[in-house]
Amino acid sequence: MHFTSEQRLDEGVLEREFTLGEIPGILWTPASASASAPAPLILLGHPPLGLRKMYPRLVARARHSAADGFATATIELPGSGDRPRWPAVEQARADLRRAMQAGEPVSDEIVDALTLPLVEKAVPEWQATLDALLSLPEIGGPVGYSGGVISIGIRLAAVEPRISAAVLFAGSFVPRAMLEEARRITIPLHVLLQWDDEGNDRQAALDLFDAFNSKEKSLHANMGGHKGVPQFAGDAAARFFARHLK
Repeated sequence: MHFTSEQRLDEGVLEREFTLGEIPGILWTPASASASAPAPLILLGHPPLGLRKMYPRLVARARHSAADGFATATIELPGSGDRPRWPAVEQARADLRRAMQAGEPVSDEIVDALTLPLVEKAVPEWQATLDALLSLPEIGGPVGYSGGVISIGIRLAAVEPRISAAVLFAGSFVPRAMLEEARRITIPLHVLLQWDDEGNDRQAALDLFDAFNSKEKSLHANMGGHKGVPQFAGDAAARFFARHLK
């Protein structure tokens, strides 16, 4: 892990940009974090729109988490931002937009082509990032995962034992194959669902929630579209992490 820049934000939060091989990322640590008092860590997922575009939302989440004593980190997803384009996935995105604009059902083939390659490449990158982050003296466990492409969160929670709890946003299409992986998840889950999400199949989201094998799982459904997640839903997610990562 190579740090390329750093700055102090309000409230003493330290923001450091880094690269891990070809993967860019950002780490935020609260002023209280030190080698003698390492901060628990939350991995911040996000949609594949690029870190520059997502930065305002990500830094807001990071500051909120730092106020609760958490370090947070995020990485650029494959094919996003300044990373090399991914023609097959871009074609799948175009096929998805075309189907939705025409009012046609989104086929399993489109969902698989859009999501599965991203999951296969992104999850090992998240794990490598986690290795590097946990080697820093000011960062400690336990570790949580929050938001982003839900299929990435599912795979990561299923295969990565260092993740102790996750907040997932049921706001993206999920390949049917991911249901089997969801049944392997036993960590505490806090799942957000926008009831009127125009880009998501509500019943598929409910089926996915049912598949999770966690003894503690909660579904927080709110009225409104994809971008209408209310502030109190974020506050509830913060309380969830406070219970499970401290």
